[in-house]
Amino acid sequence: METNLAVLIDGDNIPSAHVKEMMEEIAKYGNPTIKRIYGDWTKPHLNKWKNVLLENAIHPIQQYGYTQGKNATDSAMIIDAMDILYSNKVDGFCLVSSDSDFTRLATRLREAGKKVIGIGEKKTPDPFIVACDKFIYIEILKHNTKESENGKSREKDNRKQNLDKITPSVVRLISQTISDVADEDGWAFLGDVGSLLQKKQPNFDSRNYGFQKLTPMINSIDKFEIESRENSNSKFKLIYVRNK
Repeated sequence: METNLAVLIDGDNIPSAHVKEMMEEIAKYGNPTIKRIYGDWTKPHLNKWKNVLLENAIHPIQQYGYTQGKNATDSAMIIDAMDILYSNKVDGFCLVSSDSDFTRLATRLREAGKKVIGIGEKKTPDPFIVACDKFIYIEILKHNTKESENGKSREKDNRKQNLDKITPSVVRLISQTISDVADEDGWAFLGDVGSLLQKKQPNFDSRNYGFQKLTPMINSIDKFEIESRENSNSKFKLIYVRNK
């Protein structure tokens, strides 16, 4: 049974440039049956969203700013989220924002048994990140632009600069997680390792470090060894990992 998701986007806090990639990413986790974006559409800086919304069937919600310095968009998005929660039409929520004001909302939705996926920029404060089941950085969803060869080269250089480094603390996190789910011989099924890493650190993603999957990332670290095993129930092999 497919997971139905409500995608709620804070138009004041998210750039419009990579919404297509964002929606493709969301589709990996379920069917986005509700897609709404919130903002004051009378403001010129939101004009660039128009074509993006049409192309991705995202419904814009108008919210005027009642008071200078106060964000009415946040309140409208939170009220809608609670209405959707009580309607019981979805299995999870995708909250797209870099604003820590949605921390309590994410916590409340999870308390109600709903899966919460957060998407935002790397500037997103930690409280909102850890309040989600999974948090994805928009920066890793950006595809290379189809420009000149020099343009592609610059894009690759920029992406390399934006990648996180595999620090000793990251290695310790992986090592401890392997130990947590390992059998008596120290071997751990990589799927279990990945699931526990996500629970421990919702923004953990191999793509943050330049790897499309967890397997090549772990393989690049000389502290671990990997073993492929035959799977009697499938043509795909099972990947196991352990600490050296």
